[in-house]
Amino acid sequence: MSDMRMSNKTNTKQAASVRTPASVRNWRTALEKWKDFLFAFPALALLAVFLYYPLGNSFYISFTNWNMTRPDKKFVGIDNYTYLLGHEDFYQSLKITFTYTIMDVVLTLVIGLLLALMFNVSSRLYAFMRGIIFMPYYISMVIAAMVFIWIYNGKYGLLNRVVSLFGLDPVEWLINSQTVLPALVVVSVWKGVGFAMILFIAGLRSIPSDYYEAAAIDGANRWMLFRYITLPLLSPMTLFLVITTFISSMQVFQSIDIMTNGGPLQSTNAIVYWIYTMAFSQFRTGRASALIMIFFVIILLLTALQWLISRKKVHYEG
Repeated sequence: MSDMRMSNKTNTKQAASVRTPASVRNWRTALEKWKDFLFAFPALALLAVFLYYPLGNSFYISFTNWNMTRPDKKFVGIDNYTYLLGHEDFYQSLKITFTYTIMDVVLTLVIGLLLALMFNVSSRLYAFMRGIIFMPYYISMVIAAMVFIWIYNGKYGLLNRVVSLFGLDPVEWLINSQTVLPALVVVSVWKGVGFAMILFIAGLRSIPSDYYEAAAIDGANRWMLFRYITLPLLSPMTLFLVITTFISSMQVFQSIDIMTNGGPLQSTNAIVYWIYTMAFSQFRTGRASALIMIFFVIILLLTALQWLISRKKVHYEG
């Protein structure tokens, strides 16, 4: 009986293969191989249209003297690159961008970690307080910048009201070149610190309590627990926040455009804002495209450097 059943199954399969043309079988096999790519194709198409094509076109334009007021483009080779790399304003703008980025990344991560340690409590009150701290992350930078313009107002601003309570003279926060960059950093930290806090809390809650219990039995105090357990096991989350905050800070634009317009005396003329003014105020599109490519390479190299340095510093559980 079993032999008859086996022979019937074999005959059925052979009949099915006979009924199914070879071209259909080949088409099904090819479809099976490419189905993953077909599911990803819409996303890849969007990236190609809105990311890779503009990037490639910018690379081409960077070798021309294209001015947006003229339709013609003349190939000038690396003249735009040599002009920018030999210009003092480029290094001044790069210095401003790096100064802003370092302050923003350090303050966002340090304050976010401190808030995470403070509010890592499971209760409705602390959940509400975490929501209040996280809320600015969803506020548009345009709205936040408009609000902080009033806060920083030299005559009627809330910050100067607070300063006057301590007997100090009012400060023109957005006009003084010594205070304008830290004032912009405060806006970015206020918006982003809640996001860092939430991610750090997620990282803290993913650390097994067995580690702390074993260390406590061995006589470790709170600082030793934090130094040798919490910080190392938070390193993956820290790396993620460092890279994402670094990239977003390097691309600072909206707050500068609304609050300072690159001033005073170009003390907030960051790279992205300079690209914008060069392209849409001076209409030097070719030179602006060259600056885009230089800035793209800088961010790419620094991000790769952060990742390489952190490979030995990041500890993954297990």
